[in-house]
Amino acid sequence: MHYGIIAAGEGSRLRQEGVDRPKPLVSLNGTPMIERLIRLFIECGAESVSIIVNEQMTDVQQFLDALVPTLPVPVSVIVKSTPSSMHSFYELSRLMRGKGRFILTTVDTIFRAADFARYVDAFEAAGADTDGMMAMTDFVDDEKPLYIDVDADFNILDFRDNPWAGVRYISGGIYGLSEPAIGILEDCMSQGVSRMRNYQRALVAGGLRLKGFPMGKIIDVDHAADIEVAEKFINS
Repeated sequence: MHYGIIAAGEGSRLRQEGVDRPKPLVSLNGTPMIERLIRLFIECGAESVSIIVNEQMTDVQQFLDALVPTLPVPVSVIVKSTPSSMHSFYELSRLMRGKGRFILTTVDTIFRAADFARYVDAFEAAGADTDGMMAMTDFVDDEKPLYIDVDADFNILDFRDNPWAGVRYISGGIYGLSEPAIGILEDCMSQGVSRMRNYQRALVAGGLRLKGFPMGKIIDVDHAADIEVAEKFINS
């Protein structure tokens, strides 16, 4: 499996709340978030890891320059400032093309290692009739959650901005995708689509067969108070 990390955000809310380091280098139980993700990917059989960081994050670039040579898998780092996560994904997709299935996430998406391993195993075991597998959570702590409509077999029917009666899951921000998804990404970019949630809708509209995977609790580190919450969560 190949993996991608979007770590190009500026972490402005954390800075405003007194966190004096770039978001990818915020430590959880002594390990920077970006290193934690890379090592989790390696534990899950990573063939390669691709990362994008913005041009202003010189501390992150220096950290990765020191870390990457010590790792047992190839790690590619793109240094480029982008206006959105979707633009960052577009830059990473150039490294993903031709590699088959891959998993993409943002650097501040926090989950338990065992839950993630179950997700990776499920995506790897999925048949040829599955073009992608999105991690879902029933823990709603996002300021603007993206709700996922699934049938009884967890086939994804739609992505919605607003909840409805009986809805259970939201997007966990972890995307398992395959080669056809890159073509749809390129189409979206050419049409001026700039939000990941609209891209996910385009995947469904484009006929890709997507599965949802209930992965348990997933949280994001957006505020200073989230750091302690995340540390307790991954230790629980």
